[in-house]
Amino acid sequence: MPLKTMSERNYKREYENYHSKPEQRARRSSRNKARRLMIKKKGEAAVRGKDVDHKNRSPMDNRLSNLRIQSKKENRGRNK
Repeated sequence: MPLKTMSERNYKREYENYHSKPEQRARRSSRNKARRLMIKKKGEAAVRGKDVDHKNRSPMDNRLSNLRIQSKKENRGRNK
């Protein structure tokens, strides 16, 4: 049996301590809603394989002027 390393994640504990909090659930819901809005506006093909980015970094602000479609590399590289 392989030994458990310190770098292994406990996803259940992560969900209980962070992802299940009402604020985080609302933020995730809003990000999903933004993606659905962009699919409705631009079509599924335009969004496939890409991220929907919030220009002002607030996932709760789903104005169309605040949303844009970006490559995953470009969007996730901006999170630093």
